[in-house]
Amino acid sequence: MTTSRDLMIIAIDVAPNHPVEQGDLSLALAGAEVLDLLDAQAITLDGDHIVPGHRPTARDSLLDQAASSLVREAPYETVGDWLWRRGRGLSAAYLAALEAEGQLRRQHHRRNPFRTSSVVPADSPDHRAAAQRWASDEPTLAALAAAIGIHRRAGEDSADSPSAHDDAVDTVLAAVHGALVQLEAIRQRRAIEQAAFDNIWRGE
Repeated sequence: MTTSRDLMIIAIDVAPNHPVEQGDLSLALAGAEVLDLLDAQAITLDGDHIVPGHRPTARDSLLDQAASSLVREAPYETVGDWLWRRGRGLSAAYLAALEAEGQLRRQHHRRNPFRTSSVVPADSPDHRAAAQRWASDEPTLAALAAAIGIHRRAGEDSADSPSAHDDAVDTVLAAVHGALVQLEAIRQRRAIEQAAFDNIWRGE
């Protein structure tokens, strides 16, 4: 399993009643892919620029897509630019892929006519591995989850910071946080613009 897949499963498993914003999750997944590619030694970071290395033989189709989409000519791409480009619609892509593989299943709600079904993790080795990693408070997964509002213990961050072990991880996490702040600013601006537009139509 990869960090990106673990993050997707945890986002569905841990916070079913408080779903993560899809845009936030997509950005975090794109950041997790950078960490997975670093772990596979498929890339290195030169400052905040992603420098491609060898093409890994990935059994993970989504990570293979990520490796295939790397910018392979100097000056290369920054982690921040990658998050916005790769992250577009990425949570939906992971949802579809995991559901197609049987890692997720549809749960039907008979008592609530307005909520016909939801997606939950299947009882699988991958789900159990992700849950074990989450329960162990593994720093990188915990930091990515905390960035999008998912905490193993309510209101708490991981006790161990991955930045203490790896500057590249610190760079990626900082880029994810920066992108999430930027996305929230965009949402707020659009909400203000929509409110002003509604006021015009109401004659206020």
